[in-house]
Parts: sequence; C-alpha cells; structure tokens
Amino acid sequence: MHIGSRPDHHLPDLTHASNHFATGFDPIARPDARILILGSLPGNASLAQQQYYAHRQNAFWRILEQLYQIPAAAPYEARCQLVREHQLAIWDVCHGAERVGSLDSNIAQRSVIANDLNHFLSLHPGIKLIAFNGQAAAQLFKKHIQLLREVQTLVLPSTSPANASLSFAEKLARWAMIQSV
Repeated sequence: MHIGSRPDHHLPDLTHASNHFATGFDPIARPDARILILGSLPGNASLAQQQYYAHRQNAFWRILEQLYQIPAAAPYEARCQLVREHQLAIWDVCHGAERVGSLDSNIAQRSVIANDLNHFLSLHPGIKLIAFNGQAAAQLFKKHIQLLREVQTLVLPSTSPANASLSFAEKLARWAMIQSV
C-alpha cells in the first residue's frame, strides 16, 4: 500500500462533495528521518506547482535555509534532497479534504481523510519529534490521528503568509527549537 493511500472502508462518503476537494502529496522522507514536519493540507499555490510550501510569501523554505542551509532559491528537487540529508521529513496531516481557497480554517472537517501516520512512523522508526507547522495542523492531528507509539510533539508558528501576527525573525526563533532534536 502506498504510504498516503487509505483503505476504502476508512474514506468518508464524498458522493455529494463539491469540486473543492484537495489531495495532498507524498511525504518527503528517507528511512533515517528524525523529525517529521507536519502541515495541514497544501494550499492552492502548492497544489498548482505540486510542491510543498510553494506560495512565494510562505516562510517555510526561508526558515529551513536559516536553520539547515537549504537554499530557498534552489530547485525544488534539490531542496527536497537536502531535507532528506538533514534527516527531516515533510508531510501533511490531511491526505485530502474539501476546502474552498487555501485557508486552513476553510477545511471541511467532515471531509478530512487523514494520512496514515502510524504506517509512516513504522517505516521511519527514528522519528523522535513531530513538529506541527501551525495550530491548524496540530488541531487536525488531534482530531483525526491516534498514534500507536509515543512521539514528542511541538506546535510551531505557521509559516503561512496568513499568519502575519509574528515577524519572520519571531517565527525563525521558535522554529530553531527543532535543531536540538
């Protein structure tokens, strides 16, 4: 079974779903990953480009550049390779969900199909920390996921441009906590 796939008996009834159903991406990871960064669900810019955190104003890649010297301007595949080399993993709580626009607050809770994080963790036994990219990811996780093993979690400020309450420097300072793992 593909990591992001879900058995049919776990899927909600979407026979009357709108055309606003978004499906996320496969994880970026290699087996020796130590930190899993979980977002909620890719936004429209990311979906259009088929890249995690593709919105030009999202601070995610600039934060990884500061913390892990992963050049934000490098080609996407090169950034992904460097993420793996730093034993980081990137994925989302949602495999898919109905959402109008890109805001996490617009995710229709009844439509959420969660990624199989227990299966992912079984394939990546070195994961010591799940770092949530924002409160929405943490709340979706709490509502839709029950882990079978204990893993430390940390809620970090969203790197989304919609989270304008913190400056880049403030976000970076909080995200720096993942370096101690």
